[in-house]
Amino acid sequence: DADFSLIEPDDRFRDVLELDSLDFLSLVELLSERTGVRIDEEDYPELATLSGAVGFLVGRTAGRS
Repeated sequence: DADFSLIEPDDRFRDVLELDSLDFLSLVELLSERTGVRIDEEDYPELATLSGAVGFLVGRTAGRS
C-alpha cells in the first residue's frame, strides 16, 4: 500500500514509508526473493535508502549471467 513515488534516492525507507521493523524485514525478503540475491542481517543498513539498496543489489549481481 506504500506510495514509492514519494521516495527520493537518499530518503530512508523506514521514515518515508513509515515502516516498522517487521515491514522493513518484509521489504528485505521481497528484494531478496525478486532479485535472487542473498541478503544477510549485516547487510540491512545498506538497504536503508533507495540509492543504498540499488548500489548493494547492483554490486551483488554484477557479472552474474
